Amino acid sequence: MSRFPAPTDTVTPRQSRGQERVITGNRQTSWAFADAFVAEDEALRWARDRAREAGLRSVSPGTGAALRMLAATVDAKAVAEIGTGTGVSGIHLLHGMRPDGVLTTVDPEPDRQQFARQAFRAAGFASNRARFIPGRALDVLPRLADAGYDLVFCDGDRLECLDYLAESLRLLRPGGLVAFEGVFADGRTMDSGPQPAEVGRLRELLRAVRESQDLVPSLLPVGDGLLCAVKR
Repeated sequence: MSRFPAPTDTVTPRQSRGQERVITGNRQTSWAFADAFVAEDEALRWARDRAREAGLRSVSPGTGAALRMLAATVDAKAVAEIGTGTGVSGIHLLHGMRPDGVLTTVDPEPDRQQFARQAFRAAGFASNRARFIPGRALDVLPRLADAGYDLVFCDGDRLECLDYLAESLRLLRPGGLVAFEGVFADGRTMDSGPQPAEVGRLRELLRAVRESQDLVPSLLPVGDGLLCAVKR
């Protein structure tokens, strides 16, 4: 006789709730472990503090570690970043890039980019490793070179994410990688209830990336969700 339950067997509501609590607890523990897996240095902690003071949300340590790994995976020499912030994600990307790689980072707030400059310098990166361009992403990206980038990281206005995707496909070389931060939107993307326009746009982005014949996608459950895809 099989020791496994038949397909028609059911689980009582009490058991189901208990199992759900265990699963949820395990996931939270796993996420916390993933965030602490790669230690962050003083420069990253400084950049995080500046972001917190400015009311900005930085990528989680787990997301930063994933970005670092992805940059190393594609042996990135040229990376474009939408949303400089105070430099947290940029430091992780630079750590994963080739020693001669250049990060082009775009942000509408020059003051934030000044914090990022200081953070990059504190992390030991030469000034020629980063190119800072102040301005709105959709005004700047069309000026960047076609197929000139190994990785594009998008952490800007969620309402513009589909436009970022279109620009990324133009900017990336074949085999290059695009990544979008925050696609879970604190769980709202999976919530069936009424949601703001930015959540609807994220859902459209997820669908577009998943269904694209030009991309090989993956959705990583780190931080607030990291959507990644390789350009064929």
